[in-house]
Amino acid sequence: MKSAYELAMERLQKASPSLSLTEEQKKELAELDSKYRAKIAEKELFLKNQIRKAQTEGKVDDIDSLQKQLASEVRRLQEECEAKKEKLRASFGK
Repeated sequence: MKSAYELAMERLQKASPSLSLTEEQKKELAELDSKYRAKIAEKELFLKNQIRKAQTEGKVDDIDSLQKQLASEVRRLQEECEAKKEKLRASFGK
């Protein structure tokens, strides 16, 4: 007798079968991740430097603005990365 979990997993597998990736496909996804981690690190480095500069100059308004910009840029790059990975995964299924 199957448990409710096993039955649910069978139904899920029928509704949307999982995609097994080849090593080449995994490598492409990893490269995309690496590229976006580098972009995020570059943006963080630049903006954190700007924040430090604003702190030494005592520009409180600039600090808040730069921190919000940093959070926004990191979130945008993460979303962009996930969208590209989804697009890439969809192309693997074809």
